[in-house]
Amino acid sequence: MLRKINIFLEMIKFEHTIFALPFAYMGAVLGSVVVHDALPSWPEIGWITLAMIGARSAAMGLNRLIDRVFDGKNPRTAMRAIPAGLLSAKEVIVFIVLSFILLFAAASQLNLLAMQLLPVAVFFLVFYSYTKRFTWLCHVFLGLTIGLAPLGGWVAVTGSIDGIALIFYLSVSLWTAGFDVIYACQDTEFDQEEGLHSIPSRFGVAKALWIAKVFHILTAVGFISLLAVTQLSWFYLIGTLIALALLYYEHSLVKPYDLSKLNTAFFTMNGVLSVVVFVFTLIDLVVWTR
Repeated sequence: MLRKINIFLEMIKFEHTIFALPFAYMGAVLGSVVVHDALPSWPEIGWITLAMIGARSAAMGLNRLIDRVFDGKNPRTAMRAIPAGLLSAKEVIVFIVLSFILLFAAASQLNLLAMQLLPVAVFFLVFYSYTKRFTWLCHVFLGLTIGLAPLGGWVAVTGSIDGIALIFYLSVSLWTAGFDVIYACQDTEFDQEEGLHSIPSRFGVAKALWIAKVFHILTAVGFISLLAVTQLSWFYLIGTLIALALLYYEHSLVKPYDLSKLNTAFFTMNGVLSVVVFVFTLIDLVVWTR
């Protein structure tokens, strides 16, 4: 049983939940302060955490299930749980259903808008895995899907969506799209051979890395613009500048002719970045503005 659990956790890369979870918390904290002039309650944080675990687990399970044939053909992914025979498709389907149940149960404890938006979230969680079959904008769809984390955190505590929430949503979406473009560079030749669509397979690695830079420049604009429309101030600005420095370093690690440090750029830098932005935002709102 423990071995099976470990296989499931490895399949969904549970430890990488840290990518989006800090932004969900940031959306909750920022939304609660902006709308209610108060921090979110611990029960709200707890239900947001469970909803995030359910949503991400369902999304990763769906991705592994939907892409299992391509994963089996790709040397980089051939040892993933389903193509390697460690998990059956039926087992993964059961896991996905249970993950969605967790998501629904957690959302039901929040507010009406959170429940009303669940069909939208489920659509994106399912749809984005299919997009690389027909469009090189698949990275943008992934970004719009992961961007639901901060938007969901905002909705969970406010029961509303406004312009600030949308700025934050688009900023995180562009951040995600940018690093997904970088990550996809390692599969350029495979995608071309299999007829899969991505920015690297469509435009080449060199141009893809430039497009990723544009996405991240727009991310920077979005993060900094939050200073003008919220109570955020110097602590948040410091955290944002540190995060942008990490983005710059991330891009310095990958070259069109050398992708050997790509995993470092993808996994380490992006995990640290989201934590840094959240921690400095929390300090700003808890200490500086009060």
